[in-house]
Amino acid sequence: MMTLVEVEGSHTLEEVYESLDVHVGQSLTVLVTLKAPVKDYFIVASTRFTKPVLTTTAFLHYKGSKTRPSRPLPIGPTYHIHWSMKQARTIRLNLTANAARPNPQGAFHYGTIPISQTLVLANARTKINGKLRYTVNRVSYVNPTTPLKLADWYNIPGVFDFKTIKNIPTPGPSILGTSVLDFALHEYVEFVFQNNERSIQSWHIDGTNAYVVGYGTGTWNVAMRKRYNYVDAVSRHTFQVYPMSWTSVLASLDNKGMWNVRSQIWSRRYLGQELYVRVWNNERSLYTEAEPPVNALYCGKAKRPV
Repeated sequence: MMTLVEVEGSHTLEEVYESLDVHVGQSLTVLVTLKAPVKDYFIVASTRFTKPVLTTTAFLHYKGSKTRPSRPLPIGPTYHIHWSMKQARTIRLNLTANAARPNPQGAFHYGTIPISQTLVLANARTKINGKLRYTVNRVSYVNPTTPLKLADWYNIPGVFDFKTIKNIPTPGPSILGTSVLDFALHEYVEFVFQNNERSIQSWHIDGTNAYVVGYGTGTWNVAMRKRYNYVDAVSRHTFQVYPMSWTSVLASLDNKGMWNVRSQIWSRRYLGQELYVRVWNNERSLYTEAEPPVNALYCGKAKRPV
């Protein structure tokens, strides 16, 4: 049995599990009490939601053991979507634990803060110009020849346009583009990841953690907020989105900069399933954002200052 104690920097309620789903890009910490008879045991990791199921093993070796681990291997859950979603809802914040902060984790009452904007991001598989691409709200991301952050810092025109991508899914053909969404520093934003495909998704947000307040099947709408966990949702930076389902997170954008929001599944990110979030205010201060480092690489329209 495993006692879950930490998820991506957040101390969790110490729930006990026989099996835990860890999705692409995620991390967690468990404690195992070694009180079984002295012998060797298998630690088994198997893929979820795949056909065929792939399995890998490791040994847990008791000191003094001369007995090899016994077979057959335990059979883990395979394609039980609702089981996995229910388990995800049990992973909650320990409101009395102190992490790397002066106050207990529960001192930040995320559920009482008004939402300033809602961002609904829908992934899709498509073809553009006859080639496979992945999109977010119909836009498949392409890197510009000028680094985004340098274009932003030096106000270089023609590199990106805030109108390229919408903050909700809209009908129309898929396009290639450099997707950047604009937010003010300290905005409190609701990110909804909508997955209308039959494969599980894994999303990551750079620059901040977010409170995972809800999972659900079907298409998200504002009525789903009644089902959110506004009290002890876990704070993390990588979130799974189940097939034909949605995941909602709340984030306080307190880190000024240009931050990547991407699929953690490499093939999807490589073929366009990502975008950037610009967090900005007009104050030019080292308290809110550092200047470009002296070893920054300048290319495209960005020229090194003399």
